[in-house]
Amino acid sequence: MSEGSPRGQDWSRDEIDLIVADYFDMLRLELAGKKYNKTERRRALQQFVRRSDGSIEFKHQNISAVLRELSLPWIWGYKPARNYQKTALPAGIERYLDAKRSPFPTDRSLPVSGLAESSIIYLDPAPQLVTTDPGTSEEMRRLVRKFDPAARDARNRALGKLGEEKVYEDEMARLRLWGREDLARKVEWTSEVRGDGAGFDIRSFDARGRERLLEVKTTTGTRTTPFFISENEFSFSEERPDAFRLVRLYQFGHEPGGFELRPPLDKSVNLKPTNYRASF
Repeated sequence: MSEGSPRGQDWSRDEIDLIVADYFDMLRLELAGKKYNKTERRRALQQFVRRSDGSIEFKHQNISAVLRELSLPWIWGYKPARNYQKTALPAGIERYLDAKRSPFPTDRSLPVSGLAESSIIYLDPAPQLVTTDPGTSEEMRRLVRKFDPAARDARNRALGKLGEEKVYEDEMARLRLWGREDLARKVEWTSEVRGDGAGFDIRSFDARGRERLLEVKTTTGTRTTPFFISENEFSFSEERPDAFRLVRLYQFGHEPGGFELRPPLDKSVNLKPTNYRASF
């Protein structure tokens, strides 16, 4: 068996439920900044699941892989491993999430104090656009739809505001590094000053004084976590392709990174309609 069971059998439903619950308990402790001993937790779990150290370690990595696909936090000491039971493990995680209305102590907040004043997030190249099916199972696709990470990020207004604040501070810091204090003083947090609806969040400049109109999208997930683009934002990107930039921040609150997308946006991301406007 791929997961190292001495009995050569897949993990049962009860075993999966036990290790998923134990994993989330460790994750809550980690997110709360509390210490725990992985070896002691594994030995305690072995009294009930009778699996080898390697099998338990690998199953923990499998759980991390599923949580990463859901753009949920995972235990960073357990590197995601995608070779998992395609039906049973997502189902076990779904059962746990269904039973726990708030599985994390930081559902609505993040350990991001001081991020705005921390070092500048230097922007990496954007991920490559993938148009083929990566081979994700139907169970995993259904789970992602059910716990939609794009919808979750969109609802988390505090997360969005923190991301905008970080980009606002970084833009001013960059301009000062380039010796353009005059332009740094003109950077505007547009969505905060004028409210939503402009089609962008931050008005900034490059070193030559050319306008940069930045729409910020922030996630605690990975660099490929999907996100929402409003009709207004998309239309504005087409109206001002010279200045519009979509700034994507990811892994926000842990090891934040970012990249920029330039219009036309449909050359960089797969765009799919998500709702309809009904009228009489």
